[in-house]
Formats: sequence, C-alpha cells, structure tokens
Amino acid sequence: MEDLNQVLQQRRKKAGEMADLGVELYPNTFKPAHHIIDILPQDVRDDHELPLQEGEKVIAGRIIAMRKFGKAAFLQIQDESGRGQVYIKKSAVGEESFKVFNKLDIGDLAGFHGTLFRTQKGEPTLHVSSFKLITKSLRPLPEKFHGLTDVEIRYRQRYVDLIVNPEVRETFRKRVEIIRLMREFLVSRQFMEVETPMMHPIAGGATAKPFQTHHNALDMDLYLRVAPELYLKRLLVGGFERVFEINRNFRNEGLSTRHNPEFTMLEFYQAYATYAELMDLTEEMVTSICQKVNGTLEINFEEQQVDLTAPWQRFTMDEALEQVGGIDPAILADPAQIMALATEKGLQLEKKSGPGKAKMELFDLLVEEKLINPTFITAYPTEVSPLARRNDDNPDVTDRFELFVTGRELANGFSELNDPVDQCERLEKQVAERGEDEEIFPEVDYDFVRALEYGMPPAAGEGIGIDRLAMLLTNAPSIRDVILFPHMKPEKG
Repeated sequence: MEDLNQVLQQRRKKAGEMADLGVELYPNTFKPAHHIIDILPQDVRDDHELPLQEGEKVIAGRIIAMRKFGKAAFLQIQDESGRGQVYIKKSAVGEESFKVFNKLDIGDLAGFHGTLFRTQKGEPTLHVSSFKLITKSLRPLPEKFHGLTDVEIRYRQRYVDLIVNPEVRETFRKRVEIIRLMREFLVSRQFMEVETPMMHPIAGGATAKPFQTHHNALDMDLYLRVAPELYLKRLLVGGFERVFEINRNFRNEGLSTRHNPEFTMLEFYQAYATYAELMDLTEEMVTSICQKVNGTLEINFEEQQVDLTAPWQRFTMDEALEQVGGIDPAILADPAQIMALATEKGLQLEKKSGPGKAKMELFDLLVEEKLINPTFITAYPTEVSPLARRNDDNPDVTDRFELFVTGRELANGFSELNDPVDQCERLEKQVAERGEDEEIFPEVDYDFVRALEYGMPPAAGEGIGIDRLAMLLTNAPSIRDVILFPHMKPEKG
C-alpha cells in the first residue's frame, strides 16, 4: 500500500508539473479521425509487403506500454478497436512538446497526428508529428501490463479488467452480439418486443425469494420482479399473439458461479403454439446464434466438448431418471418407493412434498450434471409446474420442458395453463405449501386469474437465461465473467 501511495503521489506531482507548463489535463477538444484497426488492419500487420495508407492520420488511445530511447520512444496505445504502435521523436515534435511527453505515464489517454511507416522489424507504426494529452491517469495500471489476474479485483474493478484484458472485452462484445441476434431472430418471426413492470405488487411468476421495497406515495410494498411471466401472459389475453421481453430479473438468493441476484432473461410467448413447437424454435435459435457468433456448432466449455448440432436429444423426466440416473422403472412408477428412494439418497423434502417433488430432487442429484450436449427434458410432474398445462393423456405431468447443456439449465418452457379454475386452484395450493417458512409470504395473483377468466388463447411460453447462454458461447466458467458489474460483498476498508 505504501508503494501504491508513493506512485499516486508521483503521478499527482507530474500532473501539477504539466499544469504548470500550461498543459490542460482533461481537455475535450481532440477529435480522432481513425480507429487503430482502420489504419493498422491485421492483414497489413501480418504481410510486410502490403503498402500502408498515405497521408496524415489522427488517432487517440490509452498508453499501455512505453519504451524510451533518450530523444525518441515507442508507445503501444489502445483504443476500442485494438492496439497499435506510435513513434515519437524529439526532433519531430519539438523540444517543448517532448518535455511534456516525458511526463506522460502508462495509462494516460493521448491523441496523435502522424504518418505511417514500418520499423526495421516491419511493424506498421505511426510516426508522430504532434500529440496532445487528453486525460491524465492518476492511478497505475496493473504491474507490467500482463493483465489483471486477481479474480475479485477483476470483477470489482471491471473498468481496469477491460483495459488490460482484451479477451474480456471480446467476451462482452460477444454477449452484445448474442442479444442482438436473439432479438433479430424473434422479430423476423413476427414477435413484438414489449416492456412490462419491474416493480410488482405481488411476488409471482416464479418460485423465488424477491427483493422488497416500499413506495412512499402509495404507501405500499412492492417487489422487484422475479419473472415477467404473468404480465406477458396478460398481453396474450389482450390480443397480442407473439410477444417477448429481454428483461432484468431479481432474486434475493445466494451467489454462485451460476447465480447472480440480478440477471438477464429472454421470455417469450406465442399464441396457438405448443411446448413442442418452442423446443424446435429454441433449437433453431440457439444453433443459428452460435454459428454466427463462433463460426461453429462444436465448442469447448471448461475442457468439455459440446456439439450443438441439431437435432438435440429429448427425454421425459422418467426416461432421464431411468436411462441417465439409473433408477429402476418400477420404482419410478410407485409413489411410495420414489419417496423412499429420495430419503435414502439423503434428500430433504418438505412435509407436504409428494413424489413429483421427489423426482425433481432426484433428477437434480443424479441426472442434471451428466447432460453435457443439449438435451430437452419433458413431462415434468404437475406438482412442480403450477403454471404449465396438464398433459391430455397423463394429468400427473405437464406439457413442459427444460433445456440442459453442460449440466446446467439453460431454458424452461411449457404449454400455458389457460383454464382459470385450474390455475387458481394450483396457485392457492402453491401458496399453502410455501407459506410456512417464507420470510415474505406469497400471495395469489387474483388479477391474473381474472385476466384468464376473460379468455387467454392456447399458447406456449419460454424463458432463456441470457447470462448462461453467454457463458456457454464464450467459455466463461462463472456468471460473473459475463456480467459487466456483478454483485459482490462490500469492499473491506
């Protein structure tokens, strides 16, 4: 800490000396005409025979490396497009300007005018005729500029992480591209993008603990949404037949490599569609996005080979428990035996839980992590699917699916329940079963039930975790690697 304080003092001293020389430390008058990649494209860097652009070039960027040779110096500078080299010589910029240059530090932002040439090693370089300090940096970049390696500091000081780690910038460029392609895919299929409330009077739409706040003017408690589902389905009642929202959800639960209290979801609903049609659509959407973002459907994720080539495998919940989890089908068919097996495996079930909940817990324990290539799991128990339509042939299960890749849930969808009587009964049952240990007592959204009483067309809906999809397509081991500013514990003084 003492060394850092000394560096900070030295930089502030330099800043004062520059100000004394009449240098403006934070001007807003420099206008770059080019990005580095525009004047130093990759093919020019790799092929020493290709000619360089002629004429004066004007670029700006952050100084990330500096080699001084008395009356001359080479600098590596970086802008949004990439990195490039500039050459400054005392005789070219003048003695007074060179004095100012000698007070520049790594991390400073500067603008440069000059022409292009090649060094003896053939590296394209800007020969500087004049330069201007744009922003004085008062803090040093990480030592030796090999990148920021402390994970906690990387997440906490993402702005530094982005400066020194080009692969991090590329991850977030890919994330932006994934969302853009997702939006284009749905819009091209006549889906309409909408916005629904982020503060709800009732915590509903998913089984999760919400964040609670209070609206003073209305004197009422509100909850940050855990999901936009019930509002989007209200729009189906209102007559919109294809809607989607790329939304922020909030769940007051634990942090992990897969969970952040604030996260991004795509949720979409299509009237007159079934869950089977959404599985096909999801397969098409994800494969097209992956192909455009990565140029291949075969990707590496944490040293696992993943093949996203369609068609993806599909199992019912019972088939997965049998074929992947190794459970005897006779046990799966007997509610008493499945409950006993869950207890035998050490699973803690609530008193009111039934065999459907037991199957879900056994699936999480025995199957989920083994699903590496994309796999749809269908026929979820009605007990654990309060908003999904019952299967016409077997009312004990619903027309629901979840998509798993690399042992992680990526999407959840189902044919929607549009029977208001059945829906009301299931919501009331869900509240009765969840109420005992909840800090925030759940409520039935009777306005949603009322909306269904007006008539919602048959429909299917789905949610896709955008953060998890970004993790998959960028080979990011933690959700914090694909969220620009993840939530963290307060910094210790």
